[in-house]
Amino acid sequence: MTHPGGALTAREEILARIREAAGDRPALVVVPRAYRTATSAEVDVVDRFAERVADYRAVVHQATNATLASTVSGALTARGARTVVLPAGLPAEWVAEARSQVELVLDDPPLTHAQLDAIDAVLTGCAVAIAETGTIVLDAGAGQGRRALSLLPDRHVCIVRADQIVGDVPEALPRLDPLRPLTWISGPSATSDIELKRVEGVHGPRNLDVVIVT
Repeated sequence: MTHPGGALTAREEILARIREAAGDRPALVVVPRAYRTATSAEVDVVDRFAERVADYRAVVHQATNATLASTVSGALTARGARTVVLPAGLPAEWVAEARSQVELVLDDPPLTHAQLDAIDAVLTGCAVAIAETGTIVLDAGAGQGRRALSLLPDRHVCIVRADQIVGDVPEALPRLDPLRPLTWISGPSATSDIELKRVEGVHGPRNLDVVIVT
């Protein structure tokens, strides 16, 4: 709306200046994005992932299909876990040896937050793992469960197969569905206050064990 006498309002003047400036802009230029989407064949992504995960103070275990059940049992009981929650779809063979060592609790029907908080550990699989950042991604698929499972128990034991490990984030994204609830985990939960004092377990489990199956 103009003022009497044809004078422009402040708003109209600003918009007129924007239109004038935009009118001189060149046609839209498409800038090529030559992102690196593959890791060099010289990089052993399994070794790098193990190194990065350990840097985050996670405990790394190496296993084969033949030793996985015993490795899982040892990881769960190493610090005295007595109860372990399992998401739906978790392969039964993963806990074949742990059954005699700990109480296994299935999250079906879903446990309350209070019940999960009282459980010592959770065992899950993952959707993908990223070597360069030492990150594990869960997408609530079979064997992973809802997000609360990996946040409330004090220990998270996660199984990562070698074929799930990629070099860097651009390689991981095509494997993930952005419509699923993605949880990105880089080591145990930790934060620092203004004096840089590290506090663990504030936003998730204080302890993370990663079992890499090769």
